[in-house]
Amino acid sequence: MLPTKQMSVQLLRQAFNSSQPPPRMWRSHELKERYDVVIIGGGAHGLACAYYLAKEHGITDVAVLEKSYIGAGGSGRNTAIVRSNYLTPEGVRFYNESVKLYEQLSDDLNFNVMFSQRGHLTLAHTDGGVNTMRRRAEVNQIEGVDSRLIWPDEIKRLCPYLDVSDHPRYPILAALYHPPGGIIRHDAVVWGYAHQADVRGAHIHQNTEVTGIKVKKGKVTGVETTRGRIKTGTVLNATAGWASTITTMVDIKLPLTTIPLQACVTEPLKPFLDVVVVSGSLHVYISQTDRGELVMGASVDPFSSYSMAGSLTFLEGIAGHVLELFPALSNVRILRQWAGICEMPPDYSPIMGFTPINGFLIDVGWGTYGFKASPIAGKTLAELIATDKTPDLIAPFRLSRFEENDLVGEKGAASVGH
Repeated sequence: MLPTKQMSVQLLRQAFNSSQPPPRMWRSHELKERYDVVIIGGGAHGLACAYYLAKEHGITDVAVLEKSYIGAGGSGRNTAIVRSNYLTPEGVRFYNESVKLYEQLSDDLNFNVMFSQRGHLTLAHTDGGVNTMRRRAEVNQIEGVDSRLIWPDEIKRLCPYLDVSDHPRYPILAALYHPPGGIIRHDAVVWGYAHQADVRGAHIHQNTEVTGIKVKKGKVTGVETTRGRIKTGTVLNATAGWASTITTMVDIKLPLTTIPLQACVTEPLKPFLDVVVVSGSLHVYISQTDRGELVMGASVDPFSSYSMAGSLTFLEGIAGHVLELFPALSNVRILRQWAGICEMPPDYSPIMGFTPINGFLIDVGWGTYGFKASPIAGKTLAELIATDKTPDLIAPFRLSRFEENDLVGEKGAASVGH
């Protein structure tokens, strides 16, 4: 691990050394006949797990299988907001550990992931909304997370362009302010984890689709791919929106609903938005990138689908809601829109850990909130694989909680796609 200053000097030297091209971030490998661990899904979760398996536990005989290019799924389609101001104690503790890992990730990976902790505002437009934000703030503070309820005068100071008057249809009464929250460069996280996993010996196989999983007497024995068969005793399903497709290969049905989630980006503007702004009532969130674009998103689409096509209905809805918050943006042009696939559990919390099939593990059900969990999800799943024991931090998210009626209800903190 290099200090930030030393890392910057190294990057400058590389930039001015035109005679020698930089080394590849990760290498291509022939598919081996056998691996100790096979991770299905080359997004931030799968790559983070491969990295922590090697770094923390010395397990390097690992294959990461991605049917497209790494980061092609949810990791490359999200809006890269990081926060820990959740509603349940279990969720707050889990995401707070992820924020801590993100804070040191550039140094750990020797790669600038561009984490900007600019603060996160969740707006309340009704008395009920204010009560919900107060409850969340108290749960956050009990768990040691920096989060508090603030009022229109402070909201105006933090975000001068927000309309905090009593004129809008949904006036802003208060907000949950979470200073550690912010945005990050999602592709940098993917590349950083991929590079360090590769350096430590993991094999990253792009364009390698899993077509089947072999099970004998209740235990995983191998994986079938478009490039051949792999023998293994441990398989991790970290496929986000396609989680159900993979689990059906071992005859496990997960309580997930597959829903598209859309987002869009505007033309670049001069910097004016220093915080992330979210409105659960309006189902909209907005942040500004370092290049000046406004990244905007809404809740999931109102139908179940695997489609990743954008819609005019989404653009009309989000434009109207954003203008209620920021009337000055009326002439700003939207440059592009996109969609990703989410798989939503009934309690809006992930599903992690063991399954009834010995050796088949899951890191799924992330809905709209998976990217912010990438570091801690990878680290805890690596610990589970290495020790064959469920870490306390992810025990509440076990698959068996649904039949045990022990759900972790996060809908109040995760109902907007952020």
